[in-house]
Amino acid sequence: MVLRLFCQRSLALGKPQPLLHRAIIHGRHRPFPSSIGLCRTFATNVSLHQDVFHAQMEDPSSAAILSSLKSSPSVPQTLTEKIVQRHSIGLPKDKFVRSGDYVTLSPYKCMTHDNSWPVATKFLSIGATEINDKKQIVMTLDHDVQNKSEKNLTKYRQIEEFARSQGVVFYPAGRGIGHQIMVEEGYAWPGTLAVASDSHSNMYGGVGCLGTPVVRTDAASIWATSKTWWQIPPICKVTFTGTLPEGVTGKDVIVALCGLFSHDQVLNHAIEFAGSEESMKSLAVDDRLAIANMTTEWGALTGLFPIDETLQRWLRYKATEAAMCNESPEDKNQSSFDHQRLDDLFAHQLTADRGAKYAKYLHLNLSSLSPYVSGPNSVKVATPLQDLAARNIKIDKAYLVSCTNSRASDLAAAAKVFKDAAGSNSGRIPKIADGVNFYIAAASAPEQAAAEMSEDWQALLEAGAQPLPAGCGPCIGLGTGLLEAGEVGISASNRNFKGRMGSTDAKAYLASPEVVAASALYGKIAGPGRYQQPAGWSGVVSGEGEGLMEEGRKITREEALDQVIATREEAFEKVIAQLDSMVEEAEKDIVGPDNATRDGDHLTEVLPGFPERVEGEIVFCDADNINTDGIYPGKYTYQDDVTTDKMAEVCMSNYDTTFATTAREGDILVAGFNFGCGSSREQAATAILAKKIPLVIAGSFGNIFSRNSINNALMGVEVPKLVERLRETFSGLKTEASQMDITEPSHNSQSLDSPPPAPPKTPPQEKLLTRRTGWKLMWDVRRSKVHVQEGENGPEWSQKVGELPPNVQEIIASGGLEKWVKKQIERST
Repeated sequence: MVLRLFCQRSLALGKPQPLLHRAIIHGRHRPFPSSIGLCRTFATNVSLHQDVFHAQMEDPSSAAILSSLKSSPSVPQTLTEKIVQRHSIGLPKDKFVRSGDYVTLSPYKCMTHDNSWPVATKFLSIGATEINDKKQIVMTLDHDVQNKSEKNLTKYRQIEEFARSQGVVFYPAGRGIGHQIMVEEGYAWPGTLAVASDSHSNMYGGVGCLGTPVVRTDAASIWATSKTWWQIPPICKVTFTGTLPEGVTGKDVIVALCGLFSHDQVLNHAIEFAGSEESMKSLAVDDRLAIANMTTEWGALTGLFPIDETLQRWLRYKATEAAMCNESPEDKNQSSFDHQRLDDLFAHQLTADRGAKYAKYLHLNLSSLSPYVSGPNSVKVATPLQDLAARNIKIDKAYLVSCTNSRASDLAAAAKVFKDAAGSNSGRIPKIADGVNFYIAAASAPEQAAAEMSEDWQALLEAGAQPLPAGCGPCIGLGTGLLEAGEVGISASNRNFKGRMGSTDAKAYLASPEVVAASALYGKIAGPGRYQQPAGWSGVVSGEGEGLMEEGRKITREEALDQVIATREEAFEKVIAQLDSMVEEAEKDIVGPDNATRDGDHLTEVLPGFPERVEGEIVFCDADNINTDGIYPGKYTYQDDVTTDKMAEVCMSNYDTTFATTAREGDILVAGFNFGCGSSREQAATAILAKKIPLVIAGSFGNIFSRNSINNALMGVEVPKLVERLRETFSGLKTEASQMDITEPSHNSQSLDSPPPAPPKTPPQEKLLTRRTGWKLMWDVRRSKVHVQEGENGPEWSQKVGELPPNVQEIIASGGLEKWVKKQIERST
């Protein structure tokens, strides 16, 4: 083991600032010093009369900020709920938040990146002039840093000038990816809640900070008021058993989880990772950051690790590092990492209570895991490396980039592949395979400097890697090295959606840094050979439950207590459900089923000016997991002057190029399950509105798309039955077919995030990506029902759906959250 300590200076804030020193430990990620039945609308998952938004404009000084340091034994909370409790404002006295609650939040930090200028224009347009809490805001430039056009440079100057005029912290292009900066500078602080206008905010969970994405409109609201709204998601506990074997990384853990639990088990959930001290110790902080980062691709809204001994060691090291490198007392005061602050953190450490209730439990035995590869073109297709390596899959490009896996330890792991190979090459670093381009970009300037100090960066360059500036680059489909039509690429990044990293006719795989490096070296998907399969290995051990009750294991007193509490709560809820049913039946007997509200309908108040019904012809996009890249191509996301007509033209073009000519104004768009997963780009919603489609219906929605839709006045309803009926009629593709093994479509003509056809019915019908159905749908907002006419002479049926409450109607009727906030500001002044 070689340990090197050094100090360096950063470019943060546009001038030299004392930064940090690093310990580079050659070896992989080792701790230092040792070691869907109900239909619903976007807005309603809980009580029909929840007030979602009205508390948002209250004065924070008059709101009660509850401490979460004291938890009532009678109200056990998860770690997620405790952190949300800490950051919720305006709660009733003695209120303990639970999953499902709507809360008004004041996040500890809010980060924006290249989208800071669009956020600023929204901020100014609502009548705000000064950021409410300057210490709350972090601005970075990281996405399009290779773009030296005058247009992009002008936007970057505007962002920097706005940040300086507002007196908020700013990190210029080249300093690093925003999420990495949030972690390495201590903005993502354990036990707090931080948000960012980017979908990979989940990454902060790797250091015990509850990170979750917001959209641009939310960010503008936070700038103006310090607050936003959130509904606490259902919470899933993922328990790790065993220990991570040599040659297996955190990236393999999350790639395997995405493949092993690929049927939306954690869709729109908050995840809490747990395990024994031995299991968790085998996952170093960099591993945890990679895992938490890609919980986004797994479908989750957060991915939270505990504040345990491994994290405490990392934090103590960071504090010592900061103290040794600062050149004056003033600099020391700027550091977020100091031992006194850590003493306070550990003295009041947040942990999940015994008896805390989780929506579901999953488990994975780390000892049974081997290196995994994701793809092509889907994070839900995960294959053991040894299986793919046997197929001799040639590659054209390899990427060691992104906030997921381009820290110094990742660069060291990749460099070790070439350094080890030098032993059989007369001591010289071997070159990458002919015909392969290998691109590398560090997660931040400090991480690159650390890699340079250990000579890992130089080893990669000597092998033929092409350096890119610290930033997102190819991961988001911007800059040098994008995949061309027909090419195959393998990347250590987080997404391999069709078309994201270049051509829609290319194939993209995801893997760990060492597998990416080995693939570049050998010109095909391959590993470095470090992993050795244990004797008697019979497969990955995973499943539902906590995975702790193996044969011969004795249950502890605490575990027995937890089980008793959970059993009693479940029994109590069943009794309440039975009582509710009895009351409903009694009401029907007394007043009759057709009185007041037909068929038991609850009549929703419809605000003046809001349509009581929305109707149109159904245009059907027959695929699950249509992501935001498919809805609105990434290459337009950071172009701020795209016209409405252009947005309408490119809407859904990465999914189906015929959509533009097939869909018409006034249509109702119906798609499969998990529609709108992926990034936080608001244009996924506004492009559909630009196409003049007023309503989207899906089997289920990605949460970030739901939030964007409300904030931008696009209506949406979940109707799983409609998706099933459309598939039965037009494609023979039942809902269950999405759980079949996925095989690559011929010519890679569609995303693997779309399910393959099920065995066809007779007669078989041609499957179209986008189809005009001739079916008509009417959504009765007042009665919370959809009525479907299946063609001119087809059957008719109705389905109860979730309520669209008046407060959400108010947002949509105002033209979106931005205009709603503007009205509130105008009223208050």
